Amino acid sequence: MSTYVLGNRRVNRLGYGAMQLAGPGVFGPPENPQAAMAVLRAAVANGVNHIDTSDFYGPHHTNQIIRKALHPYPDDLVIVTKIGARRGTDGAWLPALSAQELTQAVHDNLRNLGLDVLEVVNLRAMFSVHGPAEGSLEAPLSVLADLQRKGLVRHIGLSNVTPAQVAQGRRICAIVCVQNQYNLAHRMDDALLDDLARNNIAYTPFFPLGGFNPLQSSALSDVARQLDATPMQIALAWLLRRSPNVLLIPGTSSVVHLRENLAVGKLELPADAVAALERIGHEAC
Repeated sequence: MSTYVLGNRRVNRLGYGAMQLAGPGVFGPPENPQAAMAVLRAAVANGVNHIDTSDFYGPHHTNQIIRKALHPYPDDLVIVTKIGARRGTDGAWLPALSAQELTQAVHDNLRNLGLDVLEVVNLRAMFSVHGPAEGSLEAPLSVLADLQRKGLVRHIGLSNVTPAQVAQGRRICAIVCVQNQYNLAHRMDDALLDDLARNNIAYTPFFPLGGFNPLQSSALSDVARQLDATPMQIALAWLLRRSPNVLLIPGTSSVVHLRENLAVGKLELPADAVAALERIGHEAC
């Protein structure tokens, strides 16, 4: 696998996102905890050394499963978590950006993951749950930077943010990664991604096939058939090709799908396939 430096750790660009290990709607425990642990163990056994998670997945259940499956952790494993949200009793995604909530979230992640320090913590902006929206991150990011100075957090990233918020964040503390929605059809971060690459900052796209609104594209399906691959594999291969600072975190609760995702590292996209895929983004604008 190709690699990239995240913080001060070199990770394989094909990682794993733990979001799907929780119950339906990322709420409650998984239906089959043993299967969830099997996926995590298979990921690490197949070279994954970057796992993305959060204690508000479940809440708590996903991190507890990670700890049960993998602790004590391999020396090269980087676990990235995020704070800034909480779950309502009905499963709603709610802002949790006060100093008390952010501090509690860091301690919850430490406890449930069984760690003394969190390698990377992404601050998720919650001015809108549907996507990035403008608003100042100075107050919550200053709290997280203080927790970093206290030794509870090594590196800081941002999630669900605008370019202006990234610029503001970089004036407050070092930002090692940005995690936003980005895929073949959702390319509003093109300029931001390129700017981050120039500054050696990782970009972690989520929802490679559109997430809750799956991408429907005949061009994507045609390329997948031509290359004897799945649409997800093609979407992931395009993202890997897009820029060397892109780190992928496809999630799955299936070992079979995990292996399909990891096989993307060997998938080459010919020029005509790339051209067809690029048109998806242009047509979506």
